[in-house]
Amino acid sequence: MEERVQKILSQWGIASRRQAEKMILAGQVRLNGNVVDLGQKANPDTDLIEVNGKLLQSGNRPHLIYLLLNKPRGVISTCRDDPKCNTMQDKRNTVLDLLPSALRESQGVHPVGRLDAESTGALILTNDGALTFELTHPRYHIPKTYQVWVRGNPPEPALESWRQGVDLDGKKTLPAGVRILKLQPDQTLLEIVLTEGRNRQIRRVADLLGYPVIHLHRTAIGQILLQIPGEAVLSSGHYRYLRSFEVRFLQNRVHQTSVKVPADIKEYRV
Repeated sequence: MEERVQKILSQWGIASRRQAEKMILAGQVRLNGNVVDLGQKANPDTDLIEVNGKLLQSGNRPHLIYLLLNKPRGVISTCRDDPKCNTMQDKRNTVLDLLPSALRESQGVHPVGRLDAESTGALILTNDGALTFELTHPRYHIPKTYQVWVRGNPPEPALESWRQGVDLDGKKTLPAGVRILKLQPDQTLLEIVLTEGRNRQIRRVADLLGYPVIHLHRTAIGQILLQIPGEAVLSSGHYRYLRSFEVRFLQNRVHQTSVKVPADIKEYRV
């Protein structure tokens, strides 16, 4: 069956769909000896596909891997650091550095989405490039839950503004779940549920409202939790394989486009 070459590369765990497109544009992919054009189709069972001179073979197709990592502070959510950081002193650890070499070097595992370097918590890693492409597409709205310490004590009107949506770069944010978990004299712990992932969204909204973020920690991605009920919390810097029901959740979400905010907490307002 013919598929677009970038889709084949993502399905085989070579790269995410976007990364595969960049590789094709850079001339790194050949089909039956010829450089591939973006959008060109192929049949992996009958055509010869080469990536950087290495032939894709059906027997070498990797087993699909789905991991949940508890990202520590200071670790970047990419496969490699910016090449501008070219000294040992400047080089930062990536999320792949936290995995054993067998996963890191040969399976094509990559992060799904990102957390800021200073943020911590739940991050999915996989070699399922097709699923990565779907999950990171703007039309899908998987709720993500955060525990966020902010400076000061935001009053109810500020929290309600956050719930209803705040203007960022001329576009209003989607409705969010926001509730207070803990109050201290000079800071507040909030639980925030987002169904979109605009760049540094929580930090930017908090700044606009006048209550800057002290620390941001993601506790859940939909039904995928850092702490499964009845089990110990996944420690910082550690990973686990997703359970079958968690993988099914991700696969099912790409067939749904409705935005849902958890309704089991009264303080959530949409």
